[in-house]
Amino acid sequence: MSGRTFGILSPFVGGDYYGAIIAGVHEAAVAAGDRIVGIQTLDPGSYSADRSGLPDFRRPVSWQHLDGLIVLPGALHASYAKGARRAGLPVVSVGQVLDECPAVLADNRGGVRDAVEHLIGHGHERIAYAGHLAHFDLRERLEGFRAGLLAHGLEPDPALVFDSGDNHESGGEMVADLLLRRGVPVSAVVCGTDRNAIGLIGRLASAGYRVPADVAVAGFDDIVDATYMRPSLSTVRQPADLVGVTAHARVASPEEGTSYVPTSFVRRSSCGCPGIGLPVGEELTRSLFGEVRYLQDTLNVQHELGIDLLGAHERDPRALAWLQRTTLTAGCLGLWNHAAVPARDTELTVVGEYRARQDWVGSSMRVSQFPPAGLFDLADAAAGEIVFVVPVRSGLRDWGVLAAIGKVQQSTPAGREIMNHSGALLATALDRGAMVAALREQEQKLRDAALHDPLTGLPNRVLLADRLEQAGLRAARRPEHRFAVLLLDLNGFKAVNDSLGHAAGDVLLIEVARRLTGLLRESDTVARLGGDEFVVLLDGLVEPGAERVVRDAIATRLCEPYRIDGEVVEVGVSIGVALSGDGSTDPDRLLREADAAMYRAKPVGRPR
Repeated sequence: MSGRTFGILSPFVGGDYYGAIIAGVHEAAVAAGDRIVGIQTLDPGSYSADRSGLPDFRRPVSWQHLDGLIVLPGALHASYAKGARRAGLPVVSVGQVLDECPAVLADNRGGVRDAVEHLIGHGHERIAYAGHLAHFDLRERLEGFRAGLLAHGLEPDPALVFDSGDNHESGGEMVADLLLRRGVPVSAVVCGTDRNAIGLIGRLASAGYRVPADVAVAGFDDIVDATYMRPSLSTVRQPADLVGVTAHARVASPEEGTSYVPTSFVRRSSCGCPGIGLPVGEELTRSLFGEVRYLQDTLNVQHELGIDLLGAHERDPRALAWLQRTTLTAGCLGLWNHAAVPARDTELTVVGEYRARQDWVGSSMRVSQFPPAGLFDLADAAAGEIVFVVPVRSGLRDWGVLAAIGKVQQSTPAGREIMNHSGALLATALDRGAMVAALREQEQKLRDAALHDPLTGLPNRVLLADRLEQAGLRAARRPEHRFAVLLLDLNGFKAVNDSLGHAAGDVLLIEVARRLTGLLRESDTVARLGGDEFVVLLDGLVEPGAERVVRDAIATRLCEPYRIDGEVVEVGVSIGVALSGDGSTDPDRLLREADAAMYRAKPVGRPR
């Protein structure tokens, strides 16, 4: 085994187009003793690559593990490829010419030229082209369309070129609507993708037009649906697996230039050729049944995954235990240590692993080092397993990166593969966890604000009343249980406010609270009633006269000088004491007794 590792950057890491190319690269890599990592560049949960636009993907994910990069269409900006090449990584682009990188292209021009020539052979001269012209390969197909018309002396009509806006059925439906508004001024349409063609045929049929009797249609790609739809779709076959094989060969032995993969026109019913029927046989039937079962299993996995990650449970999704619900065999999750800067080699910490290595958890590394090298060793390449990496990012927050081992999913539409689904649900689960934690924190702050004095942080009247009530209930249940209430009032506090200002008075109150708290046990309570009045609850007195000892200690400590804004300040304190016992356990009564005792003590406690 060569030990080389190649990264494939793709909007999605599965589907009947991207997945087929990735599978082709993987097959060639295994034969050569290499391995690959599929890196998704779109945010997880994106609906389609066309509608999402070109991803703003700038992170050097896994660069320190890689010996080269393969970039699939629509994966990233040319500047990324330029940066990778400056860093010494060979880069090969697929389906596009990217920053003068070596490229692998299907013979788009030749394939569409053949399709146009075939339609002309059926007698068609008013032929339209429909494709998403934002893509390089769709523009090449348009060039082949024009070349096919010119080769037969037909001048291309710009009014018969339609930008479908995407590569899916919806794009074909939009083009059909445009044609219908103009009375369908064509007898044939060449579509840039099969899915555009499928959407076009469906919308025309719903409007009463027959294919191919009224309008002949040809597509490009030769996806599975092309054979089984009615009418079956004539199309240009693009061997995505061979594109992948060629891309591996180019990145493994870098040299400049462009490699073209041959395409071929496949005649079926939609162009006007006689139908050849469906292939029938036990092997095919079993294969199709296997595909149906596979898609059912995929649907079940996604359903269970949604319940596990979004259901009402307390398990931390970062631990990755939910991966057992999927077909993924191992994985790890890295979260950014700080606010992630997309263009930098940001540091992250591995916070969870699944069937990997527990000692990874807690380790920090750069995103260029992620995933840990040991994850590659866990992938059974011969069995079709590769390492996938997907961003964990939502509209609210960029969390980090998820890496997992699995097989390429080619049967699902792009974006419906388990890695994209997992990344989206995980980001949502983390968002929800953060929101719940923030709500709980806010709830605690509100509770604290309702029960504590905002200046000193001491319990307020509400919390004091509850503590007094609990002490009274304990004393009522156990006659030997005794508690004392001390009511304190500072003498000379107003003079401090008047001479030094209210801010100095606040500093004094905070220092008084600190001194009181330092004198008492954890089981006791110091509360501020308001102004310069404090209450001390001594709960669970054991020794007779203990409340007087505490009273004297408080008086001594609070009368010690204070330094406030460079000034030395002295105040006195008046303390009234009320003791439970002899049936006197009512908190309100004890507070009144303490208040009366405090005022009796005032003449003695005047400030010096």
